[in-house]
Amino acid sequence: MRNKEKHIIRVIFPLFALLLLSAWPLAYAYDVGGDSVGLEPVQVMTAETRVQPTWTIYGKAIGSIESGELFHIDAVDNPADITVALNITNSDELIHSYKYLILRVGIYVETYDGAWEEVSGADGEALPETYISLQNAQVRFALPGLARYKVAIDGGSFYCVNANPPEGGISPRFYLDVG
Repeated sequence: MRNKEKHIIRVIFPLFALLLLSAWPLAYAYDVGGDSVGLEPVQVMTAETRVQPTWTIYGKAIGSIESGELFHIDAVDNPADITVALNITNSDELIHSYKYLILRVGIYVETYDGAWEEVSGADGEALPETYISLQNAQVRFALPGLARYKVAIDGGSFYCVNANPPEGGISPRFYLDVG
């Protein structure tokens, strides 16, 4: 019985080692050293203060948000699709001031004549409405390359319970991650 076990180990172990070592070089075949050939960086700019969303906040009141721009994305020189994540970075502070804060996110693409139109799906249909709130504090979406985009807040509503929090502010801070 011992000879049979030794024979199995002698046959199976080299096969197992060969299998493990044969996959090892494949990891290097996909690694291009962090530089993607032919892809230009995507530029993200914060919208000017005068065009950002606004609202008037006072305690124990329900209100609405005026539309405004948050970020501009320049992916004109990048042919690859990009993944975008919009985050509210201070939601932990805001939960002390709001019972709810719901913001409709708009994504626009610049047309050839310099106008902005809502991004549509591959089939030409409008994308579903996208909302960011204090509970989900992040939304993700994919955009094709070779275009300029605008990320905006297209309205929303809130219920403010405390307009003078002991610490932090009452305005959301946004962060856009593009990858």
